[in-house]
Amino acid sequence: MQVRTGHAARRGGHFTAYGKSPHTGPVRAHALGLEGDEVANTRVHGGPEKAIYAYSQDHYAAWVADYPQHAERLVPGGFGENLLIAGLTETSVCIGDHWRIGSMLVQPCQPRQPCSTLARWFEDPGMVKAMVANGRSGWYLRVLEEGACQAGDRLTLEHRPEGAWSIARVLQASYAKAPDPAELAFMASLAGLATSWAAWAGRQAKAKAPSAKPL
Repeated sequence: MQVRTGHAARRGGHFTAYGKSPHTGPVRAHALGLEGDEVANTRVHGGPEKAIYAYSQDHYAAWVADYPQHAERLVPGGFGENLLIAGLTETSVCIGDHWRIGSMLVQPCQPRQPCSTLARWFEDPGMVKAMVANGRSGWYLRVLEEGACQAGDRLTLEHRPEGAWSIARVLQASYAKAPDPAELAFMASLAGLATSWAAWAGRQAKAKAPSAKPL
């Protein structure tokens, strides 16, 4: 596992903390994220339900194969992740899990919903839809117990709620062309799901014509 943090700076006319650099040694985690990691646009980023962003190291090779023109930027840190994790993906991580990393306890609570910041970083607006289409979104973590982590720490699954959905299943249900109201209703009740995703799923489950989550 790699740990990465970053400071907000002006890049290409935009103020962003997207770029993350490797962090050596222990770093403490609190309810709003890792110490020393900044958020530029707090209106849509950061907060307790986006405290730490984790991404699968396993995805980078596939991204390079699909988008060789972006190979120079498709390297660790290329998606602005705080934790780069090998061996776990959206299919093996579930909403509501309790993962022990170092001395901190964290909980996946939502997939990443890509936005214009991703498009600007790669100078390619198509990368937003690409992340939705291929499901390589990564996931946001809540900090359930403050503590510290560092590069090389092992991840241990301590708890998984009964009936938990994987990050991949949440993505599939949310971005389906014709979302299933029953699926959305169940999704809205998932233990540990971020409040904004649960509220959206609940509204769409009651809609006459449910629509996919907007980008």
